[in-house]
Amino acid sequence: MTEAQRKFRLQVIIAFALVYVLWGSTYLGIRIAVDHIPPALMGASRFVISGALMLVFCGVIGWKIRVTRKELLRLSAIGVLLLTAGNVGLGWAETYIPTGLAALLIAITPLWFLLLERIGERGDRISKRGVAGLALGIVGVLVLLWPRLTAGAGLGRQELFGAGIVLCSSFSWASGSVLSKRWHMDVDPYVASGWEMLIAGIVNTVLAAAIGDFGRVEWATNSILAVVYLIVAGSWIGFTAYVWLLRNVPTTKVATYAYVNPIVAVFLGWLVLDERIDRYIVAGAVIVVISVVLITGATVRSKKLAEELPAVEASGD
Repeated sequence: MTEAQRKFRLQVIIAFALVYVLWGSTYLGIRIAVDHIPPALMGASRFVISGALMLVFCGVIGWKIRVTRKELLRLSAIGVLLLTAGNVGLGWAETYIPTGLAALLIAITPLWFLLLERIGERGDRISKRGVAGLALGIVGVLVLLWPRLTAGAGLGRQELFGAGIVLCSSFSWASGSVLSKRWHMDVDPYVASGWEMLIAGIVNTVLAAAIGDFGRVEWATNSILAVVYLIVAGSWIGFTAYVWLLRNVPTTKVATYAYVNPIVAVFLGWLVLDERIDRYIVAGAVIVVISVVLITGATVRSKKLAEELPAVEASGD
């Protein structure tokens, strides 16, 4: 192994570790933040601040932050899909469902990655292993939602509604991620993440104003501290590492974060918020994890780049 390969290996390991652990903790951060700050306004304050400061930092150290009109449009589309529909949607869902359940439902994201990556690729069929993973993933989600599906009324219906929002948000996130991979732009990953966060933050601000979030906000200390944590750990560090991984690692490998994060989120939800872990959560989690392992393995097996990556990066497999 050459020095360059060893350096790349270390970068991949660090980036995956940051995305796996830090993003798992952001479910708790989002839940605490939306207790007093409505989701759209939470997303607005988080991403306007993180995006603006990221671009200022890049400019100060001499990196080119100007982008072409075409690049700006593409970065805008990716930012809105990831950080408005995806992230704010998740925040909205967490006002209805526990953090652990939200994180477990996000584990369906690799299924969206698989389906979206097949679109436009002629002659490429999903293997039997992939089909089995898709079917198993659906079963896993049904197991997770079974108590909510049979609750009949009240809180059960609210949680079912929240679960639907999570699934839509995860689809939007997967769409933005796939586009980020397909659109080859000559923009530094840190600069790209800065623009995506800033633009999404502006869109979130407009959305927050339109739905009256500014009139409902309570600037409680714990929610403000949660937003600060989300800015630093979730946006500056975690999101930038994610953007870098999308450019250097197959998306199906990057998608493994979706079934590592729930482990962190469920544990923190139980530890900090005293959220219940029942047999449906455990059984559904196991089924979903097995399904995405099947899908991820079936998708990247024939890709040369995936074979060249260090084994540790797929530790969720």
